Amino acid sequence: MSKAAKFFTISMLALAVTGCAVTSQPIDRSVSEQRAQRDLATMFKDQEPLSGPLTLHDAMARAVKYNLEARLKVMEEALAKRQVDLASFDMLPRIAMEAGYAGRSNVSASSSQSVLTNTQSLEPSTSQDRDRGVADLTMVWNVLDFGVSYVSAKQQADQRLIVQERRRKVVHTIIQDVRSAYWRAVAADRLLKQIDGLMARVDDARNNSERMTQQRIGDPVQALGYQRALIEATRQLEEQRRALSLAKTELAALINLPLNTDFTLVADDSYQVPELKVDFNRLEEEALASRPELKEQDYQARISAAETRKAMLRLLPGLEFSAGGHYDSNSFLVNQSWADYGVKVTWNLFNVLSAPAAIDVAKAGESVAAARRQAMSMAILAQLYVARANYNEAQRQFQTSQELASLDGQIAEQLRNRYSTQSIGELDLIQGELNTLQAQLKRDLSYAELRNAYAQLFVSAGLDPLPASLPDDQLATIASALETSESRWASGDVGALK
Repeated sequence: MSKAAKFFTISMLALAVTGCAVTSQPIDRSVSEQRAQRDLATMFKDQEPLSGPLTLHDAMARAVKYNLEARLKVMEEALAKRQVDLASFDMLPRIAMEAGYAGRSNVSASSSQSVLTNTQSLEPSTSQDRDRGVADLTMVWNVLDFGVSYVSAKQQADQRLIVQERRRKVVHTIIQDVRSAYWRAVAADRLLKQIDGLMARVDDARNNSERMTQQRIGDPVQALGYQRALIEATRQLEEQRRALSLAKTELAALINLPLNTDFTLVADDSYQVPELKVDFNRLEEEALASRPELKEQDYQARISAAETRKAMLRLLPGLEFSAGGHYDSNSFLVNQSWADYGVKVTWNLFNVLSAPAAIDVAKAGESVAAARRQAMSMAILAQLYVARANYNEAQRQFQTSQELASLDGQIAEQLRNRYSTQSIGELDLIQGELNTLQAQLKRDLSYAELRNAYAQLFVSAGLDPLPASLPDDQLATIASALETSESRWASGDVGALK
């Protein structure tokens, strides 16, 4: 081997070894900061501005359109559609095109040897140029591969439909989360100001008591007990405040508003109790026919059945058609360009041995899918019955909470009258108002639970809060459609359940 060849070989070996030594550098903080700024700009980009008080259905519409998890499901659905389009190309024939240049360091020559005398019967000769250009265009189409690709494309289409059902599930969940957070945020708006005002009064009473203790006015034990009662009242108020303070932040996150946005909610002081006017048997039928989880299992069953068909198709021999055009610049050729074509049958005999096992596996998959669907059907019916029980219980709890809040309100009013005539001390009045606030909080939270339990009945039945199509994607259009659906459900319109 020449020195040049040795040097070239050593250089290529060193380059290959160097290329295998891969290292990874940590991401610089400035890159992370730039990424964070881009994400903040993108998360709230192209959103309709919030104007005026926010209604429940406006909040739901914003969640449906702008919630990041919902956006992710929309993107996954678009990706699934593109995967279906891509799978369709597998049914097309395989077409390969090659073009290039071929050369060698010496002449491609050969001679012949007699098989009888073992002597050379032809002097060395060549029929190929040392340097030549070649090109090929070949098409091959296998009927068996086409059938398998067709079934695979159908499976991919079912996968896309599964993604659609998962998106439906996400929309149902998001709307329920918004409903729960909205009513808790309404309670926060209604009660936080009262809590803050009462906490200020408690602080004033504590300061006055501590001042009297320092001045040695009155019984010290009684004064300390009074201060302890005030501190306990403060602790209870702080717990109530903590339960309410994060409700609007949670709602802002669900509807994809900047978390420092100050917005107001439309409060409903009527505390209207929703009534279930739909036949419960109708809800059972809808749950088994419409729940996203069950429809997903239906598509999974079709995919499993298609897998059985694919296993059976692979038992068959493949019929392959081929055609191609070729070019070779070899000057010794009489025809430098030519076309060829052919038909052949291919059959992998090992498939005959493995096919029964593959078919058994595919059929077992069908059985598992059917059993899973039946188990899920039972679980969904149980969810529906649990939702009805929760709704009935939430009704009773709200009625009790409402009666208690009314009584505590009357007691507080009487205590204010007595305090104004100096018949009772400030601690008694504060305790009475604290009891009233706690009763109002329980009433508002139980009302939020009642509204949530009522809507959960229709979610458990798999009813879509939005129609299959809308004239546009404006927030007002989505909010109006949501309100219309809920109004029909509340009126017991069975036709609206489909």
